Amino acid sequence: MLIVNCDDLGMDDAINTAVIDSIEQGIAGSCSLMAPCPAARHAMRLLRRRPEIPFGIHLTLVCEMTAKPWGPLAARERVRSLLDDEGHLLAPTAAGRSALLARARLDEVELEFRAQIDTVLDAGLAPTHLDFHCLADGGRDDILDLTVALAAEYGLAVRVWLQPGREKARGQGLPVVDHPFLDSFSLDTRNKELTYSRLLRELPAGLSEWAVHPSLGTEETHAMDSGWLVRRTDYEFLISAAARELLRQEGVTVIDYRMLQQAWIATNRTL
Repeated sequence: MLIVNCDDLGMDDAINTAVIDSIEQGIAGSCSLMAPCPAARHAMRLLRRRPEIPFGIHLTLVCEMTAKPWGPLAARERVRSLLDDEGHLLAPTAAGRSALLARARLDEVELEFRAQIDTVLDAGLAPTHLDFHCLADGGRDDILDLTVALAAEYGLAVRVWLQPGREKARGQGLPVVDHPFLDSFSLDTRNKELTYSRLLRELPAGLSEWAVHPSLGTEETHAMDSGWLVRRTDYEFLISAAARELLRQEGVTVIDYRMLQQAWIATNRTL
């Protein structure tokens, strides 16, 4: 079984269009919405028109788009530990992530996460899970624990993929993936189709997850997004006939977080 989840829905219109295509015409099974981003309203309209598409909330504490920056959804004066001196979210560089994780107050992280979750719920949408933008398992143990607690409160699952977090979740009876997680930004853009084809042929038994990042890769996005080629090559593979044929040949079943969500809800009721 394989979760193919399109991250970064809401970042821009080219990503929004490609994500929907990758699910409706391609092999992706779900997506994750970034509520603070410039195209989030457009993304939420697309999801409202397609209630059959399962999606999560891509919790974000960083911003890499300097041309079209996004800020926190909570009031800035209430989440100052998450911002730089100019009141902006930090960039997801190594230095930016380190600075954020060193200074972020957990109560302010909770305020921002709740603001993002409530924005999606207030739009009349029903997410399946929570995951993180550019911070593996939230980047800190206490942030992951907070997110797991929020998931229990809101009736959601959480993407947990680092080994310590997976072991802790399993110890609580919460289902997580069985194998190392794939982030498509870790793949070489050269011969991307061959790489994905090999990974599908070698996919182990059990549950795996790929976080993919499709975009149309328009000229406008080239100027704003240094990762546009990663996104464009992801999109080309996800919607290809070769990808669909490989799933059939290899007996790979693409699922989404709805199955995990129900198990998380049932387990949390007993805790």
